[in-house]
Amino acid sequence: MIITTTDVIQGAVIESYLGIVTAEVVYGSNFLRDFIAGIRDIVGGRTGSYERLFEQGQRKALDELEQRAQRLGANAVIGIEIDTGTINVDQSGVLMLITATGTAVRIR
Repeated sequence: MIITTTDVIQGAVIESYLGIVTAEVVYGSNFLRDFIAGIRDIVGGRTGSYERLFEQGQRKALDELEQRAQRLGANAVIGIEIDTGTINVDQSGVLMLITATGTAVRIR
């Protein structure tokens, strides 16, 4: 399966558009990760644990997007966008949200 952020695939002809597909990955916050990130916020520098978390989440979202597109009979997903955000659960908790969206297509 081809997955791409572009709206065309060079050398391929789109036979049919099968619909919009989305995938969501949600992670809960972690006390240790939050504590280390807080220290990084004070002293400066990158927060590797969160970077790895978002990288892993993006991979999982793309994998799920591909599976959902295959269920529609697609052999490609075009126009993919990945968004990140947060969901406030209560005053002490935040969930991290990673969403992938694209158009499932059948190409030849």
